[in-house]
Amino acid sequence: MKRITSTGMLAAALLAGAGLAAPAMAMEETKARAMSHTASAVELRTAMRQLWEEHIVYTRNFIISALADLGDTDKVAERLLRNQDDIGNAVKPFYGDEAGKKLAALLRDHILIAADIVKAAKTGNNDGVASGEKRWHANGDEIAAFLSGANPNWPKAALTDMLYKHLDFTTAEVVSRIKKDWPADIEAYDKGHAHMLMFADALTNGIVKQFPKKFAK
Repeated sequence: MKRITSTGMLAAALLAGAGLAAPAMAMEETKARAMSHTASAVELRTAMRQLWEEHIVYTRNFIISALADLGDTDKVAERLLRNQDDIGNAVKPFYGDEAGKKLAALLRDHILIAADIVKAAKTGNNDGVASGEKRWHANGDEIAAFLSGANPNWPKAALTDMLYKHLDFTTAEVVSRIKKDWPADIEAYDKGHAHMLMFADALTNGIVKQFPKKFAK
């Protein structure tokens, strides 16, 4: 009888604890949602979206110009690389100058590898494409590891998956344009664009959660 009574008391205590924990978790979730809508958080979200939208737009412009041998190819590449520096600068207020420079360097490698892949694909160099793809994914792994190491709200596995999908969409654009499959090219870009904005929002959410005092208002 004592054992039954003790078990019942333990169960009651656990249920009571769970009852207290649930409202606490709900309050934290509500607080997090509210913080994501403060003026400072919205400002960061808008800025981050613009930066990563420039990333996807100028990447597309480069693909189009490089494959068609247009005269603006070098200038587009220059602007695209500057965007990587801009993204690095955007995280410096939170993670410091060295971290910003490191992210910019990794993203510059991401773009330079992409340029090599486009060049190889254009000339039908399948070995070059395969080699580039391997380097590209390794670079994605580095970016994911670096970011997840800076912010616990950015799980490495989730970041890796998002970065790989970005590579897949970009590859689909290149392949579709070479094949002159314009509907597939447009579809790949549209999906890649939406995906990049989602990635930008994920980064913003992680920063807001990590530095709540900076986004209280």
